[in-house]
Amino acid sequence: MPEKAKVLIVDDEAHFCRSLQKILTARNIDVYAVNRGEDALAEIGKNPYDVVLLDIKMPGISGIEVLKRMKEQGIKAEVIVLSGHASVDTAVEIVKYGAYDYLLKPCDTDELLIKISNAYEQRLEKDKIR
Repeated sequence: MPEKAKVLIVDDEAHFCRSLQKILTARNIDVYAVNRGEDALAEIGKNPYDVVLLDIKMPGISGIEVLKRMKEQGIKAEVIVLSGHASVDTAVEIVKYGAYDYLLKPCDTDELLIKISNAYEQRLEKDKIR
């Protein structure tokens, strides 16, 4: 990655968040994690992120609703949806709302790192165009 990416993890599984945070931090990625959709929207409203790793099924606001609200608010972060629940309908819906990609949990760490890198590069490219 050309610079240090800033990534927000949004997942209600605290252990998953901590583990992923350690992995990404070790790869020189600036990471913050929250466990609820409401907290994600508040955090994104205060701090810009390059990439958001977003779970779908969470208590309170779902990941799809978070994604929808992010796009409505013009938040520029690329979103990679991480879900343990595969569904064609869900995949279609997240694409409709502008997600960058969709991965099933558990996902391969190297594959996730490549997706984050590619999403980050796309985020930087979009900034150059604007």
